[in-house]
Amino acid sequence: MDMPTRLRPTEGQLALARLIASGTASLGSGIETVPASVYTDPTRFAAEKARIFDRRPMVIAPAALLSRPNMAVPHDGFGRPLLLARDKAGTARVFLNVCRHRGTRLVEGAEPVCAPRLVCPYHAWSYALDGRLAGLPRPDTFPGLDKAAHGLAELPSVEAGGLLWIAPDPSAEVADADVLAPEFDAFGLAGHHLYRRRIHDVPANWKLIMDAFQESYHVQRLHGPTIARFFADGVTAMDTIGIHQRSAVGRTDHLADIDHMDWAALRAVITFAYQLFPGTIMIMSPDYVNLMVLMPQAVDRTLVEDFMLIPERPATAEEEDHWARSWALLDEGVFGGEDFRAAALGQQGLGSGALESLTLGTLETGIKYFHDQVEKALA
Repeated sequence: MDMPTRLRPTEGQLALARLIASGTASLGSGIETVPASVYTDPTRFAAEKARIFDRRPMVIAPAALLSRPNMAVPHDGFGRPLLLARDKAGTARVFLNVCRHRGTRLVEGAEPVCAPRLVCPYHAWSYALDGRLAGLPRPDTFPGLDKAAHGLAELPSVEAGGLLWIAPDPSAEVADADVLAPEFDAFGLAGHHLYRRRIHDVPANWKLIMDAFQESYHVQRLHGPTIARFFADGVTAMDTIGIHQRSAVGRTDHLADIDHMDWAALRAVITFAYQLFPGTIMIMSPDYVNLMVLMPQAVDRTLVEDFMLIPERPATAEEEDHWARSWALLDEGVFGGEDFRAAALGQQGLGSGALESLTLGTLETGIKYFHDQVEKALA
């Protein structure tokens, strides 16, 4: 029987899996360096914020965050009040969270809101979840008001492959969403359930956090207390999809015995990861997915929202216990306790001025590629 299209691996995924199964690593040709100043220079950070995060399309959340029609979630991580919404027809949209009357923040707080209309707390102007101005008190006091011209300000957005992409610049296009969608359709991401989410406040430059997820050299060292035993040291492969990266790490020493066309079996012994430019990380564990969205706040401070997505909502106490332990292992232990801690320690060290440049070995070529893309985006 043919595999459903949405669970069919891409040729690129299979190519990486074959490399992993053969025990072959993707190695660079030699030592590379990255200037230490790119992590510590406030002027450089301001340029990255203005030219990359304020302009370029990016993933902002999993589509599962908006799990039902007539649902909205405020989002403030990128410096502007945003509103992620799914209208009554099921279309996901991104608006500025600002009433078109007097500029008041429309939805307060940060928790999801489920309602057919969003009502401004100041003068009770109300909006449908597709952004239309639905009503206002005393319309007679606004003679000639064009309601159609007073809908919520909308940003370009695309929902594809289980991800919600936005373009902070209204004139930009979100082109990569459809290109990358087959990668995530292979994991059935669009049908996953959002189990938990959490925002980490990490005292580190956003690129130090990205660096940690673009090499596997650290896995046996940094993750010794948690997940190192699941992975074969140095059995890793990576390639690129435009400005984005795709990587795979072997989880056991028995990879050669796996049928390369058995996607479920491959997923059981290979962990795929995606580094989506500029600041999104996806870890595709065998039975769940972690999506992390980086939101730079300062040269030495980054908010990271971690979303854990599972195939379906827990139906029993045993299933709930299983997912709770998986969440604690990854979010609290691996990411929060190890990766983010390492980034914070790196920021402390680089801030001392002890290094002029960082040294990268042949298992860390993904870091160099990522920094090259940042440089191109700043040019």
